[in-house]
Amino acid sequence: MTDDPSRRTCLAIVLAAGEGTRMRSDTPKVLHRVAARSMLAHALDAVRAAGADRIAVVVGPGREDVAEAARRVVPDASVFVQAERLGTAHAVLAARAALAQPADDVVVAYADTPLVEAETFARLRAPLAEGAAVTVLGFEAADPTGYGRVLRDGETVRAIREHRDANDAERAVTLCNAGLMALSGSDALSLLDAIGNENAKGEYYLTDAVEIARARGRTVACVVAPEWEVQGVNDRVQLAHVERTLQERLRERAMRAGVTMVDPESVFLAHDTVLGRDVVLEPSIVFGPGVVVESGATIHAFSHLEGARIAAGASVGPFARLRPGADIGKGAKVGNFVEVKKAKVGAGAKLPHLSYVGDAEIGAKANLGAGTITCNYDGFDKHLTRVGEGAFVGSNSSLVAPVTVGAGAFVGSGSVVTQDVPADALALARGRQAVKDGWAVRFRAEKAEAKAAKAENEAKASTSDDA
Repeated sequence: MTDDPSRRTCLAIVLAAGEGTRMRSDTPKVLHRVAARSMLAHALDAVRAAGADRIAVVVGPGREDVAEAARRVVPDASVFVQAERLGTAHAVLAARAALAQPADDVVVAYADTPLVEAETFARLRAPLAEGAAVTVLGFEAADPTGYGRVLRDGETVRAIREHRDANDAERAVTLCNAGLMALSGSDALSLLDAIGNENAKGEYYLTDAVEIARARGRTVACVVAPEWEVQGVNDRVQLAHVERTLQERLRERAMRAGVTMVDPESVFLAHDTVLGRDVVLEPSIVFGPGVVVESGATIHAFSHLEGARIAAGASVGPFARLRPGADIGKGAKVGNFVEVKKAKVGAGAKLPHLSYVGDAEIGAKANLGAGTITCNYDGFDKHLTRVGEGAFVGSNSSLVAPVTVGAGAFVGSGSVVTQDVPADALALARGRQAVKDGWAVRFRAEKAEAKAAKAENEAKASTSDDA
């Protein structure tokens, strides 16, 4: 074991076995998403960033979906099943095999408390390097009703008292227990095994480790976090509160880094959205995961972006949709009601409006007229469309992949292009226009005559019925 915080080993145990019945959902509670990422993934990333070199995840019985979600974030995570719900200490002990392996620090995190930051977990570990057996995470509650109180003698924690068991003086304490805890690796199993279930619910409470450690003459420390950070989620109302809190922080961070948001509250960012300096975001924009917007780009109102890269100075929207694989080049324009999927759009290219561009390569400074469609799917496979540099595709054209329009070529409006177009050529793929003089006059006369005859027949039929 080492006292050097930078070299101490750490086991993080992430509790993810809760039923989440109050969510009223077929989706496990911890897989509900905040800022386009599951609460479980938020917790796993935070403990990993705080220096955990081993991670154990405790799931409920039959919850292979939660286990798989955990392994997608941390491929080498150990997964343990809590067969019965007998309290938080019982849940931690479900990972007994992980606890039995040496670690300097053991951190206990909750997958339904997704806003706790890596720096807070690191602070939670710090007192262990100074000899503490336990560190608890506390917060100053605006309204402490219902929370367990953290009772201290100076800087040392004496006990955690549940609200229902607290006397009047203890209820006046506003420092409350957030539930998260760190334990000295050499003491963890011994403390956990000493926790009993002699309480009204017959459950094993992790908080009892505090008084057990104190009874053994060990130090128990407390680290304080802001109340917003330790919000837990038990139902969809609380999920919305957590989403709102995280969005506010993501927006503020972006704006302080040089991003302009015309109406910040209407912009929804993903946890990993990357926004460069002098990016302008108009109202009502939604970012899914995996979006990078480089400096000076503008995203206009009512656009939806996911898995896309927008280069410097580009313009997207309004009412644009960028799907995964969209790569918009420097200074390019993707206009209103344009959808781009798995397509590279070259520098300065223009997709002004009403187009679908999927599985395509659009060359620099090419222009696709309104209503241009890349027909990329044949019912079985996807195929590639290439439009060369400086090419011009007229409005309402269909490019049936696989097909290439060469550099500098023109495609006439309304064309259905099924064969490659050479560079600098003109392609016309539409029926020849025919004009028939006087046809409309004859057409209207015929229709009027037919309508009059129909009315006359209906009148005769009505007279016959009356007779």
